Amino acid sequence: MTDDGANVSETPQSKLARKLNLLLDLYEAVGAESLTYPEISKHMSLRGTPLSRSRWAYMRSGDGSLATDVVLLQNLAEFFGVDRDYLLDDAGEIPRLVEAQLELLRSLRESRVRNFAARQLHGISPETLEKLRQVIDDRREQMGEDGVGGL
Repeated sequence: MTDDGANVSETPQSKLARKLNLLLDLYEAVGAESLTYPEISKHMSLRGTPLSRSRWAYMRSGDGSLATDVVLLQNLAEFFGVDRDYLLDDAGEIPRLVEAQLELLRSLRESRVRNFAARQLHGISPETLEKLRQVIDDRREQMGEDGVGGL
């Protein structure tokens, strides 16, 4: 997977924000709790690259000036467990770890949808449930293997 859904006209700030938010989503999808700013701030301070709350906010939103501090970006990548150059690389390549985590996230979302449907559709005939499952499976096939969108 080489295209992570980026818009060709994205600004460098929005590309960085997209990558950071993807890492946050993946972190929270596989973790027990949401990641908090103090956790990130502590990690950055321990590595000698303090990160203010306002800087973190504009980095995540894609607003403001572009964060160009190489060591800070490498330390953030390290925190999330991806290649240290991931946030610096403008090529759009998704590291294998992130790609694997995206697949896990996709599976978790599908599982949640199935569990929700099973609870909500209690009492519906097996034939109707099978038709619904077929519609969902057909939709997945239409999306292809490289899209997370819609799930």
